[in-house]
Amino acid sequence: MAEGLFRELVKDRSDYKVGSAGVSAMPGGNASKHTADILKEKGVDVSGFKSRALTRDLVEEATHIFTMAKHHLDAVVDEFPGAEGKAYLVSEFASEDMLRNADVTDPFGGPRRIYDDTRWMLEKLLPTVLAYIEQTTKPKSEEA
Repeated sequence: MAEGLFRELVKDRSDYKVGSAGVSAMPGGNASKHTADILKEKGVDVSGFKSRALTRDLVEEATHIFTMAKHHLDAVVDEFPGAEGKAYLVSEFASEDMLRNADVTDPFGGPRRIYDDTRWMLEKLLPTVLAYIEQTTKPKSEEA
């Protein structure tokens, strides 16, 4: 869901490459029915989505890594030391106190309302992630 929503947020930006991977994901899985339905309602197509596990190559290629929960962040940094300094909690930059540093619930297997709650949180958090990236990343043309 986060990948689909963030892709939509930067859909007109050719300077972003968006992907997702899980610390314990089973490779090749489709988006859940509730995720697909929620994103379809927002005009986001995830029919081609396939889950994948986080790998050393993905970590090395990434400029930023955002996790949904603190235990995910800890697992990423523990398993992939190269992630330190570019891995963050997705809620780390939230402007609202109640959301800042909060874990985003993994709705997998739950009822639709839990997926809706997750979507609501992500819609609040992902613009702050984008703002952080924009404020801390120099375009290639500005690099010395």
